[in-house]
Amino acid sequence: MSPSSPAGGFWTRRDFLGVAGGLVVLFSAPPSLRAQAPVTPDWKESIPADRVDSWLALLDDGRVVAAVGKIEAGMGVSTAFVQIVADELRVDMECVVLVMGDTASTVDQRGTGSSNGIVEGGSALRKAAAAAHHHLLGLAAEQLGVGVEALAVNAGVVTTTLRPGVGVTYAQLVKGRKLELALPKGVETKSPEHYRYVGKPVPRIDIPPKVHGSYEYLVDFVLPAMVHARVVRPPQAGATLLGVPPDFSSPGLIEVVTQGNFVAVVCEQEFQAVRAARSLVPRWSTPAPRFPGSYGELYTHLAAGNPGVSESADTVGSVDEGLQASARVLQARYEFPFQSHACMGPGCGVAEVKEDSATVWMGGQKPYSLRRAVAKLLGLKPGRVRVVWMAGPGSYGMNDADDAAMDAAFLSARVRRPVRVQYSREEGTAWDPKGPPLVVTMRGGLSTTGAVTAFDYEARGFSGRLRASSTEEPGDSLLGQMLGGWKAKSTDRFQFSTETYRFPAKRLTSHLLPWDHALPTGLRTAHLRDPDGMATCFASECFVDELAAAAGMDPVQFRIQYLSDQRDRDIVHAAASRAGWESRPSPNPAPGSAATRRGRGIAYAPRNGTTVAIVTEVAVDTTTGRVRVERFVVAHDCGFVINPASLQGTIEANLIQGLSRALHEAVAFTSTAVTSTDWLSYPILDMTEVPQAIDIEIVNNRPDRPSTGAGEPATRPIAASIGNAIYDALGVRVRRIPFTPESILNQLKPTPSA
Repeated sequence: MSPSSPAGGFWTRRDFLGVAGGLVVLFSAPPSLRAQAPVTPDWKESIPADRVDSWLALLDDGRVVAAVGKIEAGMGVSTAFVQIVADELRVDMECVVLVMGDTASTVDQRGTGSSNGIVEGGSALRKAAAAAHHHLLGLAAEQLGVGVEALAVNAGVVTTTLRPGVGVTYAQLVKGRKLELALPKGVETKSPEHYRYVGKPVPRIDIPPKVHGSYEYLVDFVLPAMVHARVVRPPQAGATLLGVPPDFSSPGLIEVVTQGNFVAVVCEQEFQAVRAARSLVPRWSTPAPRFPGSYGELYTHLAAGNPGVSESADTVGSVDEGLQASARVLQARYEFPFQSHACMGPGCGVAEVKEDSATVWMGGQKPYSLRRAVAKLLGLKPGRVRVVWMAGPGSYGMNDADDAAMDAAFLSARVRRPVRVQYSREEGTAWDPKGPPLVVTMRGGLSTTGAVTAFDYEARGFSGRLRASSTEEPGDSLLGQMLGGWKAKSTDRFQFSTETYRFPAKRLTSHLLPWDHALPTGLRTAHLRDPDGMATCFASECFVDELAAAAGMDPVQFRIQYLSDQRDRDIVHAAASRAGWESRPSPNPAPGSAATRRGRGIAYAPRNGTTVAIVTEVAVDTTTGRVRVERFVVAHDCGFVINPASLQGTIEANLIQGLSRALHEAVAFTSTAVTSTDWLSYPILDMTEVPQAIDIEIVNNRPDRPSTGAGEPATRPIAASIGNAIYDALGVRVRRIPFTPESILNQLKPTPSA
């Protein structure tokens, strides 16, 4: 569906909120329409969340416009939003146009993250659409002269059996009226038994335009008189700009922009900017090394360094006494590396800054906070800045999307023309914010009968997300840090595992070491998909497996015995049952041939109300060290599912990205720079490594269960599940991510004692 835009090609906020004096119900439109039909902003500070007309609008031609403060991150949430609105309003999905993540026309819902798209965006649209539906029924009852109970709605037409052949459309009901409707705190929504779309595997609305090539990504967006910029990065972390050649010239060059340690070239055409950036040779200082020189040095530093702050949680009994009284004590150290977002394409941003206003097009997840940062950067009031989300290459956390948008805004203000900033692959891999490393020391005690007597988790990582979880301040961006004078809004995030094991003595501790000297460099840390979740679960769930093996127990039965939460026990049982799990201890007593060993492993994790368990089946080539995941079996409990087909794709995407992170991904660096700059120096999973089978069981998919989000939870147990399967196959434990062939072969080498 490609609804035509109003005369002149521009939606105004007034079009949305009062077309022909009609009802405004906020709905979201296909992302490909965004650049074709942009909203002319009313330059408001914010849009009230307690108004129905902030979420929905009815147009005279029968279309419904839905607006929501979330974005489409590639998992099909836009389709789910349309399903929800169409069902509650009793209209066809084809009539719903969706607007997402535009600060001029959508409510500030803090952006998208923590798997909150359906939880927050979907619930708000459902309430707004239900409220609009009830109001429209009241108007129809009055106009038709019947009671509300005698009315029925189909495809936006209200009819009554009391007057056959007589009906009225939603558009006719609201035409000529200026409707102001507060969003009730409590509103009756449609009974699930009457859902037409919700809960069904509806095809995604964004796939056809992507297949046809009509879907407009941010990299395709063009403004009149737009110019192009490239940023020139320092060769070493912490280098200070000493100067640029004063007589530098290049075809199409408009300006060489320098301020602080920030350097960029602006040219008329894109490739002119590429050539100018390559030709410009600034003079930089040679700073002292800022980083450990290798992962060995990094992990030693994390394990032995003095923390700046520490915190304990989930403490039960005395761990020290429990360990002292144990018949056997196990101790192990798990290590997790820096990881890049490694998006399919590097960051891009477009900005048009005028004397008293600015419009920025970005591909990140949180346009509302970015608006505040841009306003501070440019000295404007937030209400004079509009940020428009357009689809980028993906994010799943704080990647370089906001950095590119901030660069574009700064440079547009400098040259007073619309500016497009496009990063290179080298920048996208070497300079994007990184998922942080972690070292976790695990200790556990067993009694003479194999019962757990103590469980001790001690994590050591870097303090603060140097790249904040949203761009609230100019200093949260690489630009602000390069310019100097701006402070990052970094916050400490303790790195605890999440599980519900009940042991007689238990303690979780997180130590955070300073890492401020990584600003502004390619090793500044940030949120990566399921922040810290994969790393903390890797340590905790693998060590639970170690305890089970030492106790001579089946890993599934061991978990079920000690898990205190019934829902967690159920999800572990569901995954094992679906996988056809054979009850036995690990390692596998019959792993296969000498050359190829096979094993299975399980891991589970709760996350923000969603619980996931994964069984992984692997084949390990003992001659090459190559790990081949042959099958994933997933039990996934995220409550009621709006679109099962989209959920299936979302879980599969979690598994494939998580598999890549577990088998391949670790940012390479020296003491002075990041050396991962492309797909060779930062390899990711290729198509030949995708598992032969992915088997998914959705648990508790019932309308009476709240939807709890699925964008990230399946990422969490992947590395642990693979690690446990490798142990089951080989009988040796690999405790460092990624599971490279070299690490496998090193573990298989005979020890001197052997």
